[in-house]
Amino acid sequence: MLSICALLFSDSLVQQLTQNLQSQSSSGSTPTYQLTCFTEPLEFIEFIAREKRQVDCLLIEEDASLPNLLRALRDRSIFLPLVILSTAPHPQSISLAVHPGDLLNSTAPPVYHTATLQVSSEDLQQLPQIVDEAISKFLRLSSAAPAANSTAPDDLMSRLSNHSSLMLQQRRLAEKLKERLGYLGVYYKRNPANFLRHMSQSSRQEFLQQLKEDYRDIILNYFTNDPTLNEKLDNFVNLAFFADVSVAQIVEIHMELIDEFSKQLKLEGRNDEILLDYRLTLIDAIAHLCEMYRRSIPRES
Repeated sequence: MLSICALLFSDSLVQQLTQNLQSQSSSGSTPTYQLTCFTEPLEFIEFIAREKRQVDCLLIEEDASLPNLLRALRDRSIFLPLVILSTAPHPQSISLAVHPGDLLNSTAPPVYHTATLQVSSEDLQQLPQIVDEAISKFLRLSSAAPAANSTAPDDLMSRLSNHSSLMLQQRRLAEKLKERLGYLGVYYKRNPANFLRHMSQSSRQEFLQQLKEDYRDIILNYFTNDPTLNEKLDNFVNLAFFADVSVAQIVEIHMELIDEFSKQLKLEGRNDEILLDYRLTLIDAIAHLCEMYRRSIPRES
């Protein structure tokens, strides 16, 4: 079951949304969505800040306070799929968004993210499709962020925190969809435009550098008691999976890092045979990635 948190100022919208969900439940099927509705922005924000790990999608009725509301969520590093409900019959594309890469760009004044979906309140009868599209758009956001150059330390830490929150929330939603739909559902929500082979040369270099740094961290902590190691490995594999990275490229990253470590050990006059043990790290990463690709292949009916 997916959890929806709504902020609606119009009684008519509250009734319409509630009736649509009740109608869906009365059809005899198991309820798919759980709705928590608010009419006060402060209560809405406090609830999301407290329950953000359980909330899967936001629905907000558009009004003059919307930019400040979204800014408040972003300042708290809360990133979730978002649907803006407009009273206009044919709403224009929302302009309160930012590409996730700009989260580390000090010159950008972003409000939220480009996965924001804006629809007319007249479309609420199609709520399941709307929520699924919003979640799909959110999962398509590229998790790779460019390196920051001339950013103040405090500001950079804030932007890195936002970027990390975005990645973790994408991973949590992907895991929930995996449990509900299997890897198949997650696979078809990948956006080919974010595949490595379709990236620009600069974006590809930035992504591979980020992937390499993540894998370096995994290697350095693989034989330690790091309690976050499994999470780091999962994040690494998710990044590779959604960018359609090949196993051969993972092997290449591994070999480059091992070569760097070997040269460093030799400069220090130390034996590099210990690096052979890190073949287990590569096997572990490849096994996870191959399993995701294997289970993403459509099953024969």
